[in-house]
Amino acid sequence: MFSVNHQKFMEMDELSLRKVPYFFMIDFLSDNVEIYRENEIEKSGLLIDFQEFSSIKKKYELNKKIKWKSFPETLESFKIGFDIVQKNIRLGNSYLVNYTRKTKIETNLTLKEIFYHSNAKYKVFYKDFFVFFSPETFVKINKGKIFTYPMKGTIDASVENAAEVLKNDKKEKAEHYTVVDLLRNDLSMVASDVKVDQFQHIDLIRTQQKDLYAMSSEISGNLQPEFAGKVGSIMKKLLPAGSILGAPKPKTLEIIQSAEGYDRGYYTGVCGWFDGENLDSCVMIRFIEREHDQLYFKSGGGITHMSKLEDEYQEMKNKIYVPIH
Repeated sequence: MFSVNHQKFMEMDELSLRKVPYFFMIDFLSDNVEIYRENEIEKSGLLIDFQEFSSIKKKYELNKKIKWKSFPETLESFKIGFDIVQKNIRLGNSYLVNYTRKTKIETNLTLKEIFYHSNAKYKVFYKDFFVFFSPETFVKINKGKIFTYPMKGTIDASVENAAEVLKNDKKEKAEHYTVVDLLRNDLSMVASDVKVDQFQHIDLIRTQQKDLYAMSSEISGNLQPEFAGKVGSIMKKLLPAGSILGAPKPKTLEIIQSAEGYDRGYYTGVCGWFDGENLDSCVMIRFIEREHDQLYFKSGGGITHMSKLEDEYQEMKNKIYVPIH
């Protein structure tokens, strides 16, 4: 169903069973898996800044006024893929599709500067090829327990009573329920006693362009014995991440590929840090990539049968930001 890099996943298992710390990156389709032991990170052109681990050695000042311009596609262009998605939802092929676009941006910041100065739970800069600043945890593993934190639903924080509006928005709520349900099922493939610990928690994300509220939940379970210490096997089972794909997974993947018309690459893949005991990983979203001499920001949102074209177009544009303030 999904093409899989077996050898690399086995290597991840082998390292985690031996309790060797390493960092990994897996692209959206699990075609490319990269593994870096701690002593290889610096030489590899990687910079990592996670909550539990950072490879940053020194602080840098930002001594310039930020210039930032995005060139979103037209509503008509956005509508082409949106209609493909909606048609499939009406036909019953999917009930949630994460539809993403790539937007040309211009900025006087280098990818490295964006890495150093943006504020996010998870940041990675990779070989002047891409940078991301993700607010979304994928899974954490701690002392035999596995946790996931699906994030679905955002709103411009300047809207009056924004947090309440988001919590009570029918479409955002339905989308959130769907992803929570999907990830609860996913977690059940590798864990027992899976339960939702926290539902519809609202976070504020501050950015240079605008502040956003985002809605997330927490789901946990106890790792099944056959997955204990096997980070590669766990990832192979859970990917692609449900929150950035949709449901049901195999058919939704086909819909995404026909609607988007571009290769996501590492965008919406996952990466993580295994410290020898525990794992912290994230979904690679809020993503800027260099293609030749041009920078592109990849962003999108979940589409359900309740989605309105203009709202989804606006959400895709709202997410084109750098969290530097």
